[in-house]
Amino acid sequence: MKIFSEELVKKAADTCKVADLSRATIGEVLLVAQYLEKETGIPFIRMDQGSPGLPVNWLGVEAEKAALDRGVGSQYPAAAGVPELKHEASRFVKAFLNVDISPRSCVPTVGSVAGSFGSFIACTHRQPGKNKVLFIDPGFPIQKSQLRVIGAEWEEFDIYHHRGTALREKLESFLEKGDIAAIIYSNPNNPAWICLEEEELAVIGELATKYDVIVMEDLAYFCMDFRRDMGHPFEPPYPPTVAHYTDNYILMLSSSKIFSYAGQRMALTCISDKLFDRHFPALAERYKDAGVFGQTLIASILYMITSGCTASTQYAYAEMLRLSTEGKINFVEDTREYARRAEKMKKIFTDNGFHIVYDYDATQVVGDGFFFTIGYGNMSGGDLLKELLYYGVSSISLSTTGSDQQGVRACTSRMRDELYEVMEERMKAFHEDHPIS
Repeated sequence: MKIFSEELVKKAADTCKVADLSRATIGEVLLVAQYLEKETGIPFIRMDQGSPGLPVNWLGVEAEKAALDRGVGSQYPAAAGVPELKHEASRFVKAFLNVDISPRSCVPTVGSVAGSFGSFIACTHRQPGKNKVLFIDPGFPIQKSQLRVIGAEWEEFDIYHHRGTALREKLESFLEKGDIAAIIYSNPNNPAWICLEEEELAVIGELATKYDVIVMEDLAYFCMDFRRDMGHPFEPPYPPTVAHYTDNYILMLSSSKIFSYAGQRMALTCISDKLFDRHFPALAERYKDAGVFGQTLIASILYMITSGCTASTQYAYAEMLRLSTEGKINFVEDTREYARRAEKMKKIFTDNGFHIVYDYDATQVVGDGFFFTIGYGNMSGGDLLKELLYYGVSSISLSTTGSDQQGVRACTSRMRDELYEVMEERMKAFHEDHPIS
């Protein structure tokens, strides 16, 4: 039996100005779920927005308060970032990725959203004729919206049928045209939680060098492939990264998920030293500066977007990175709760007729973590999103993430212990009302 009537859900959509629920964005689904909760008092199983569901790292809070007490709020921070954060970022990347990047090439940004926005601009302006971005999908919808803002074009493909050795041919079919400026993906992946493996990253790196393409690696869920214990600094195993296979890379490291510091909007854009120092005449001509990639990105692009990052938050992030690098906090263990939630949630769904859509990496079963993907019979992703709303479960359709597969993305971050029993009851009802032939 449905929790919310079709009439009530339609009223919610109309009130929230959502034209088509089956194609609703994260923000639109969020509004509808909030409306229904407020109108009825019935709690939703909130699987829509990927907002942290763990307490904020209190050591970061204390460091930020101390910075404010020292008076850092009275001065503009340097566009390139405070030295303490740049230093700790370089150490952190070495400790947890085994990659050498100098402090000068580690640049704070107002969340990875600002990092990707500025990087898209620099990448698509650096060389005439290379003006497109290639998305290895599924991915983060906002990044395509950013390209709409700057007027850049993109290509995309769903990696579902192109894992392992099949990835080379698919990638090269795009890169050989010569107009791709950058490749972007997240690893672990938002929304599918699949992870690119070493063999695949080696191919991406090799082809990026061959065709002079910059790889933008979004590491928002850093070290959160919980199938391996990657929480010990300067010790293998390390997360796989394209930085081991090319010098054409930009790594984006956010504080939002690994330290639950999302409200302060702080991330790092870590650029390979060789790319940071490369000179591009097209950048010099356009921005009337020296045309050095890293300096143009910092002073002529990022500064125009945010005028630097909040000084006190930079000190907070620096302290959390320092403590992680010195082994005094283990952010991987802190975030492992998401994997425990995913395991329980997946079982409830699969016990009631659902299946995991992105169920495998190239060689192993996909892990448990912040996100997972579910489908139901032959139901389209849009229809499944809409039907789940009637049963008090909010999600987003995979079609909004560049996926060609049918299903929805589920986020574990807002799940609470008292809701597992509620979810089980609702999914049993869903299964009874939707028999699979």
